[in-house]
Amino acid sequence: MRKLFFIFLLSIAAFSVRAQKFTISGYLGDAETGEKLIGASIYSKQKLLGTTTNAYGFYSLTLPTDTYNLVFSYVGYASQKLKINLVQNEVINLELSSSIQLKTFEVTATQAEQIQERSQMSVIDIPMKSVEVIPALLGERDILKVIQLLPGVQSGGEGTSGLYVRGGGPDQNLILLDGVPVYNASHLFGFFSVFNNDAINNVELIKGGFPARYGGRLSSVIDIKMKEGNQKEWHGTGSLGLVSSKLTVEGPLIKDKTSLIVSGRRTYIDLLARPIIKRQAQLSGTDAVAGYYFYDVNAKVNHKFSDNSRLFLSIYTGKDRAYADFEDEYNNGSTRYVSKNEASLGWGNVTTALRWNQVISKKVFSNTTFTYSKYQFRVGEKLDDTTYEPDTTYGELFEYSYTSGIEDFTGKIDFDILPNPNHYIKVGLGDIYHTFTPGVNAFRNELGGNQNDIDTSFGANKIFAHELFAYAEDDIKIGSRLKVNVGLHFSGFISGKTSYYSLQPRFSGRFSINDNLSVKASYAEMAQFIHLLTNGTIGLPTDLWVPSTDQVKPQNSRQFAIGLAQTVKQKFEVSLEGYYKTMQNLIEYKEGASFFSVDKNWDEQIEFGQGNSYGAELLVQKKEGKTTGWIGYTLSWTNRQFDNLNFGKTYPFKYDRRHDISFVLVHQLKENIDVGVTWVYGTGNAVTLATQKYPSANQFDFGGFNYVQPVQYFESRNDFRMPSYHRLDIGINFKKEKKWGERTWSFGAYNTYSRQNPFYLFFDTIGDQTVVKQVSLFPIIPFFAYSFKF
Repeated sequence: MRKLFFIFLLSIAAFSVRAQKFTISGYLGDAETGEKLIGASIYSKQKLLGTTTNAYGFYSLTLPTDTYNLVFSYVGYASQKLKINLVQNEVINLELSSSIQLKTFEVTATQAEQIQERSQMSVIDIPMKSVEVIPALLGERDILKVIQLLPGVQSGGEGTSGLYVRGGGPDQNLILLDGVPVYNASHLFGFFSVFNNDAINNVELIKGGFPARYGGRLSSVIDIKMKEGNQKEWHGTGSLGLVSSKLTVEGPLIKDKTSLIVSGRRTYIDLLARPIIKRQAQLSGTDAVAGYYFYDVNAKVNHKFSDNSRLFLSIYTGKDRAYADFEDEYNNGSTRYVSKNEASLGWGNVTTALRWNQVISKKVFSNTTFTYSKYQFRVGEKLDDTTYEPDTTYGELFEYSYTSGIEDFTGKIDFDILPNPNHYIKVGLGDIYHTFTPGVNAFRNELGGNQNDIDTSFGANKIFAHELFAYAEDDIKIGSRLKVNVGLHFSGFISGKTSYYSLQPRFSGRFSINDNLSVKASYAEMAQFIHLLTNGTIGLPTDLWVPSTDQVKPQNSRQFAIGLAQTVKQKFEVSLEGYYKTMQNLIEYKEGASFFSVDKNWDEQIEFGQGNSYGAELLVQKKEGKTTGWIGYTLSWTNRQFDNLNFGKTYPFKYDRRHDISFVLVHQLKENIDVGVTWVYGTGNAVTLATQKYPSANQFDFGGFNYVQPVQYFESRNDFRMPSYHRLDIGINFKKEKKWGERTWSFGAYNTYSRQNPFYLFFDTIGDQTVVKQVSLFPIIPFFAYSFKF
């Protein structure tokens, strides 16, 4: 009897030990640089349990006591396998090495987790290797240009970096650089983005089914994370191109503990053009200096206090400036006249993030962040006429400037909680303090010391507001076939006596039909408390960021999506998605109004309306082998309706396009030679053209001639279509190992068959006939670039 009782006690003890659970946690990084791997997979095949690393390379996996064969993997890296007898909590920090066999071109999913396994839909991860291969305008490879090649994403126009995602406007994209919003992501009037590829580690695009941790925009999230800096040794990369040059240096300040990365880029168009402009001006008897340039600088410091505590400081600053200075001088007897004219146009961003990561316990990871962001636009002109006479000097000074912008201070805290492999919980809260400068006009006029001199500022007053937010979400695995991500996002906006509050449910899930095929669905409600007031008639960054007020309600949207995801033969990923989105409280300028209308406040010049967008997106991509790439197709409809615009009738959005096709192919000819080919096609943009023209009763005397201002009649908004857009880009890269590192020569051509794509249309009169003419921007543009690594 005692023997049986003893056996019974041993059985209970053994069961108790086996029933215990312990946690494996740690960080995964790159063996060569120490850079953390985002979205790497930790998986037990025999138990069908696993997890992925978060945005800072941390993972946590809680399992019952047992022996496990764990696989640590990340696409493009050699996997590591560990056999673990789990009888206590374990901390395992691993560094994976790049796999020579996997030197292929990735389009999406840097994660080992396949597309049909993820609960999220409408999400694409873009590794920076893809950006290095795709040919681009003037050889300036650009992350936003790559995003434009994906289904559901459209560009604003020829060569521009603007993004229109599932029928939304550019203000409806939340673009984050290390968690800090970037309010204007364009250089060179939209032809290039502000993001320097050499400083970027990871990019994620979310088009729908938004996780609850994101808020504040309606259409997309582009989450860009900077590199942390090489923790092992000092390295650098750089390039010399037709438009700009750049240099990046990174390395350890304290090996394996503190790292630094600094990256800078500048154009030299102004330096090359200055002698030509100056010479031409001298030939015409004047002195002139004119030009345009942009620059940007990224810097980041990463310090490791311990395995459980890390501090990051990242900074970005960038600016565009166009200028023209003229000076003319002439003599009339003993009197000398000097006339100076200075005009300038500039805009720029500054972002800063101070972040503290802490592993509170094996299952809880915290991230405390303080950020600063500022965007400012300024246009100005100064006229200075001076007359020098023998006995006196007098003159007139006229100076005008227009300034607008937005400035943010943010504090927030986020927690990742991983109780077991079937739950991944994220919670957080924060506050954004906005300062809006919708538009300030400064005017100064001096008349040789006259008492009637004017020096004044007028326009919209600054507006201060708090944007509060809190969220909770859980990625839940239910059985072997169902996985869902459910969450709730709360946000509030307080400005003076005005306040708005919003609860936004989020859902995304997948049901596995078999190991390689799943059906997915999502629903998301979004609210946006800030607006971009856009003047569509001018091509300058004069758009105004304005807040919700007692007269201007927040924008909001609802989006449904359903789709299929499949991996075919472990080589091809196929996704097919259909979506329907509604948007309310959109704003537009009243007819004839713009930021030039200084006699009225901005909220007196706008109309309110709504919109919808629906369609289907197909993406087929090959991720392995010497030949890789993807085919994307979008079928979509996008409409707008404003009671006081277009007679209250629904009209197509300017960027409503029925068909969009993108084809991207990369082939590795040899180990040191690769070729990239891109072909895109899109239905023409919708445009508004006058159908009739009448003489006006108003006549003007101009140089002795009577001039009659015609009156144009517009039948409907956006009722004409531009011709279809298509082009072919080709590029080839030649790499060679040197004693000091690696050099690459890149050659190619943008718009290879020189398609005359429409930039805008206008009416012209030829004889007795009025015809529509087209202005095209870019013919074939060859490019070359030299880049290096050391």
